[in-house]
Amino acid sequence: IYRAQRQLSSKLTRVGDRIPGGGGIKNDPDVMVVLFLSACSMGSRTSGLYSALVKTVSRPALPHPCDSTYNPGNDLDLDQDPADPLKLLQECREVLRNRPAQLQRAFIQTGHGDARQTIRVMQWNVLAQALGEGMDSFVQCPMDALNWAERKYLILQEILTYKPDIICLQEVDHYFDMFQPVLASLGYQSSFCPKPWSPCLDVENNNGPDGCALFFNHKRFQSLNTTHLRLSAMMLKTNQVAIIAALRCRATERAFCVTVTHLKARSGWEVLRSAQGSDLLRNLRNVAQRIETEEKTDTDVPLIVCGDFNAEPSEDVYRNFATSSLGLDSAYKHLSTDGKTEPPYTTWKIRPSGESCHTLDYVWYSHRAFDVNAVLDFPTAEQIGPNRLPSYNYPSDHLSLVCDFSFKDPALVSQ
Repeated sequence: IYRAQRQLSSKLTRVGDRIPGGGGIKNDPDVMVVLFLSACSMGSRTSGLYSALVKTVSRPALPHPCDSTYNPGNDLDLDQDPADPLKLLQECREVLRNRPAQLQRAFIQTGHGDARQTIRVMQWNVLAQALGEGMDSFVQCPMDALNWAERKYLILQEILTYKPDIICLQEVDHYFDMFQPVLASLGYQSSFCPKPWSPCLDVENNNGPDGCALFFNHKRFQSLNTTHLRLSAMMLKTNQVAIIAALRCRATERAFCVTVTHLKARSGWEVLRSAQGSDLLRNLRNVAQRIETEEKTDTDVPLIVCGDFNAEPSEDVYRNFATSSLGLDSAYKHLSTDGKTEPPYTTWKIRPSGESCHTLDYVWYSHRAFDVNAVLDFPTAEQIGPNRLPSYNYPSDHLSLVCDFSFKDPALVSQ
């Protein structure tokens, strides 16, 4: 089925090229539904490389979704003791022993909030394997540095090093055979929303569509509701997606929403990104109001919004989030001396068109409900190296963003 899907995709492209005005045949929604269902039907491979997780990873393959959403809550064995993250981290380091050392980063304490009730959130575009090997053209990155057999250990090492309670990822194209089973064994419940027309499907030997994934520690949080969105622009559905997860913190009994998204890439699409961001803000209001009604609370439900916005702070979509009635602020402004400036970069790569150093990734939060206790700093240009990212010691062209939040005193929030 997988081979047939690729062949059909190739044939449709050739047919579209021969028909006047037919170049868009491959983007016809009905055609893409057929292609996507074919991709969804392919058997899911499981990994046997994690010796510490043999029982988890060697179990029967998980089904791929046959629509745009997948919530594997039933795949998480709540009675099973989690795997030992330290043993798995040790295994990662053993596999990576011949690679350069992991980039050294430190948490910058902001002096705010109650560190005893910290919620650690990771935002990261992990770089889809199919895109890294087949489309993104990182001219200074050796192809050997991108081989999945070792790169997945680099990704897992980054997650295990910082031990986030909530993980928001973009460009996930190995959800079913790596991210979900491994992180489930560590106690994370998750949700995955693939792009309807993922560019990964155009790459030979791809592993299926990429998309957004959201993970949370089920011992710390209870799932109340999960919403999957296909973002709209000017009332038209686009290829970008988002997940909104309503959670309850078991320690404080307080409900809040976490969102992961990935907006349209490349210059020239600023208006579309702005429209997608506005659509996401509208959906966030609706979900938050629904949770407020269900929770019978008079206070606003706090929000955390993580994403690769593909937009510098100068773009409209950034300003729309910063000035929204939802009361959002960007956590990483806490790294600046004035508390008002974003970091100089969250992604740094070299492509055939030249060097690209931009701030595109953000962690937004309800500043009236959350304190920011700490943020993870960024490696310097010297640490990253002249060939930039990705590299032998960092698996993605985007750096991870990691923040520690805590709830503010409810009395202060109501005031």
